[in-house]
Formats: sequence, C-alpha cells, structure tokens
Amino acid sequence: MWEYEKKLQYPVNIKRPNPAMAKLIMTQYGGPDGEAGAAMRYLSQRYTMPYKEVIGILTDIGTEELAHQEIVSTIVYQLTRNLSPEEIMASGFDTYFVDHTVGIYPVAASGVPFSACAFQSKGDAITDIFEDMAAEQKARTTYDNILRLADDPDVIDPIRFLRQREVTHFQRFGDGLRVIQDNLNSRNFYGYNPEYDP
Repeated sequence: MWEYEKKLQYPVNIKRPNPAMAKLIMTQYGGPDGEAGAAMRYLSQRYTMPYKEVIGILTDIGTEELAHQEIVSTIVYQLTRNLSPEEIMASGFDTYFVDHTVGIYPVAASGVPFSACAFQSKGDAITDIFEDMAAEQKARTTYDNILRLADDPDVIDPIRFLRQREVTHFQRFGDGLRVIQDNLNSRNFYGYNPEYDP
C-alpha cells in the first residue's frame, strides 16, 4: 500500500528551545484539528468509500498525515530538549511537564487529551468528503494561528510546509468530491438510498 522511508517528509532543525511554543504546536499532534485525528479520519473512511479514486485519495492523505505527526513530534521534541527546571517553570510548560515530562503526548494546546471525538467517519461518501474538506481548512487555520505567534525561522519553516499541505489536501478532497458528484445522480446526491425507500 505504501513504503515508509525512515526520514522526515520535511526537515526540522530547531536550534533554540522554546517550551511555550512547543505547548502550542502540540495541538497539531493531538488537538481537535490535529494530525492524529486527520490520519484516523481518512484511514477509517476509506473502507466505506464506494469510489476507488477517492479511496486512493483517502489512503494517500491519511498516510501523509502520519508523516505530519512525525514532523510535529520532531518540532516539539527539539523545542523541549535540554530544558532546565527554571525554563520549564518560566515558560508555562510545567503543567505539561508534570504529567508527561518531555514525552510526546497527543494533547491540545488547552491541555485536553486527544479523543476519537475529534473526527467523524459516517460511511456516507458526501458526508465524509465534506467532513474532510472542513477538517483541512480547520487545520490550515490552526497552522495560521501558530504562524501568527511564532518568531523563530527554524519553527516557521516546517510549520509553513505543513500549512501548505493542508491547502493541497483540501484541493485533493475537492477532486474527490467531483468524482463522487459525477457518479451520483441528483436524486441520491445527499445520501438517498433507494433500498431504504418505504
């Protein structure tokens, strides 16, 4: 199905630790619009998608989201390595540190742990593809918000890459929507199934 290369999809080389920024970026690992939910969403939805081309899109993007988890994890790791207790306390990273030390844990910037409630898999082609398009826009917005707060070029560079991939994924899901629309007539466009008609 896919081949794993043991290198990041995009390089990360952060020289200056910043645990406060790490706490914000962690939301793209396990927050409500993060990469963990995206990977689970697309890889779950692919099984009930009736169109092979769209299954391919879901599989491609779902596995790429796993690669994005690696990038986000690397960013967080590099931002939190070799911290002193004073740096941890001064940065507000202490609440995370108490529970996880500097381990990578899927959590939102607000501190809420990852939950499968962050994504949906409905089994309806139209519903799922609109869910996916909305998810990519929410992730893009989160990356935009991170970019508004980041001031380190070493952080900004990989975050910009991840943001651009959200835009590309949105466009690919738009291609998937057109495939679905082309295969459905107007009567069952919104999920109508004649088998359930009384």
